[in-house]
Amino acid sequence: MLAPVNQALNEWFVREVLPHERALVRYLSRVWRTRSEVDDLLQEVYVRVYESAEKSRPVAVKSFLFTSARNLMTDRARRARVVAIEAVEDIEELSSCVDEVTPERRLSARQELKMLASAFDNLSPRCREVVWLRRVDELSQKEVAARLGVSARTVETYLIRGMQAVADALFTKPVLRVVKRHTRHAKTEPGHGKQ
Repeated sequence: MLAPVNQALNEWFVREVLPHERALVRYLSRVWRTRSEVDDLLQEVYVRVYESAEKSRPVAVKSFLFTSARNLMTDRARRARVVAIEAVEDIEELSSCVDEVTPERRLSARQELKMLASAFDNLSPRCREVVWLRRVDELSQKEVAARLGVSARTVETYLIRGMQAVADALFTKPVLRVVKRHTRHAKTEPGHGKQ
């Protein structure tokens, strides 16, 4: 049986979400390596945003939309790395697919954990508390709001800001900054530029 149409939600979606479609398609096309999947990703993002908005409308719609897109791509990338057990006919093949924890992977994991901890430490105390309660303790938005004595929308705002800051810290490419810095200094070295 189909759910009744929520006209107010539909109008909100058309008014607040759809105007960002062009920017969202550009973002998905730039980030996702398989161009033929961009339309499917777009539709999945819309479904996630619509279903979430049925429960509670996001305050920062554009941020929520792009965060949903980033989370969807992360989920898809994670799923693509998982080998389906049904696809493996021989148990020996299965054992060869198990990831080995090498010293390099340990180091990489430690570095990622340090980056995450640093990003988390840079959040404001209230924002850090909201992110922790929602993502680590897995409390609902209403439970967090009740515990902290704030509105559910305030919790949502803190969560969006916190997750955006953490994602930015984790997914920013520091190599680009190093290259730019190196290029700037190269102009002042002897043999470069005016003498």
